[in-house]
Amino acid sequence: MSEFLKIEALAKTFNPGAEPVFENVSFEVARGEFVCIIGHSGCGKTTILNVLAGLEEASGGNVFMDRREVRGPSLERGVVFQSHALMPWLSVLKNVLFAVESRWPGQSRAENEARARRYIEMVGLGGAEHKKPSELSGGMKQRVGIARAFAIEPKMLLLDEPFGALDALTRGTIQDELLRIVQATHQTVFMITHDVDEAILLADRILLMSNGPRAQIAEIVANTMPRDRTRNSVHHDPQYYRIRNHLVDFLVNRSKQYRPREPGTSAPTLTPGLDAEDKPRPALLRVA
Repeated sequence: MSEFLKIEALAKTFNPGAEPVFENVSFEVARGEFVCIIGHSGCGKTTILNVLAGLEEASGGNVFMDRREVRGPSLERGVVFQSHALMPWLSVLKNVLFAVESRWPGQSRAENEARARRYIEMVGLGGAEHKKPSELSGGMKQRVGIARAFAIEPKMLLLDEPFGALDALTRGTIQDELLRIVQATHQTVFMITHDVDEAILLADRILLMSNGPRAQIAEIVANTMPRDRTRNSVHHDPQYYRIRNHLVDFLVNRSKQYRPREPGTSAPTLTPGLDAEDKPRPALLRVA
């Protein structure tokens, strides 16, 4: 996979004279890669995503996507927030169609509607096209938001804890849907999450941020598990617990002890999964 997104020494200070929320944030995302970022509240995760989306300006550093500097919002980057942000007076179809027509204003209504319907079907909402947001459950609303973001066929998808407000069962179902769509479309994704298990399921790499202020990316964890993993199978892989324990230990202990790196130095990439010489072992606990 080739380099697609490049972030160089990103920093953000909200008030003159105040400490930066984060600084010296540098990382890359390859084309077709799924990257999650995890850290405690206040470390600037959402601000980083907003800078990548072009919705907010950084105080320092640069963001390049596809070799062009990000200088504002663009339909090349689709964003899904924790709040679905649907237009309540429009149906499911018209919410998605609005985005599609903004992306391809020269196409016929029939072509744009066919595209919108295809992505509505893709997220499992076929038959609900004419319902208003008030008639949908929370999970269905988030599916509409995901369909709308995918329908404009962005070069990159930015997800800000899109499943955080959902119940566990709905969350799991939409995780599976997202994983299936991403694998089918080879979409490049940058996602914020507080859920360690969600990151392990979805991400190729996981960025771990230290605590703010002056937060940095302390480690980058490579997910060595097979990409065809599913929610039902992931915890049977011996690598799962190694990766999970590493992430939890960072959040509970090492994030508080982290000492900022010198400017210009990069976070180490770690692979706490299955080593080459290791072999899968039977599960220690079996639930009937």
